[in-house]
Amino acid sequence: MAKKITKKIKLVITAGKATPAPPVGTALGPAGINIGEFVSKFNEATKDMDGVVPAEITVYEDRTFSFILKTPPASSLIMKALGIEKGAGKTPSEKVGTITKKQLEEIAQKKMVDLNANDMEAAVKIIAGTCRSMGVEVKG
Repeated sequence: MAKKITKKIKLVITAGKATPAPPVGTALGPAGINIGEFVSKFNEATKDMDGVVPAEITVYEDRTFSFILKTPPASSLIMKALGIEKGAGKTPSEKVGTITKKQLEEIAQKKMVDLNANDMEAAVKIIAGTCRSMGVEVKG
């Protein structure tokens, strides 16, 4: 028989740098799971990654847990590709950079598993939309 799920928690944590301090501790403490165990497993799983990593934690009735790692947010992949710190403050008028079609395809390829897209063309359009909302000009 499958274990009964009591809670699902979504967190976005810097890869390889999870600590029991807030926000991790405050989110997992009320769920009753071993925070130290989660921190060590998460850091081990993300040691080769960089940037922020979304994690979906499933807590079971017997206080055990499992977690699924997602791909980093599209905005952080775009900022990394362009080498910028943040997006534009006033989106329509302010531009912070330009992204090529090739860079869009690379980011879409990385994000494809988490995107709601049937093919690569649709995935590229989703990433291009994120670019526009950040003040990044799409070339090509």
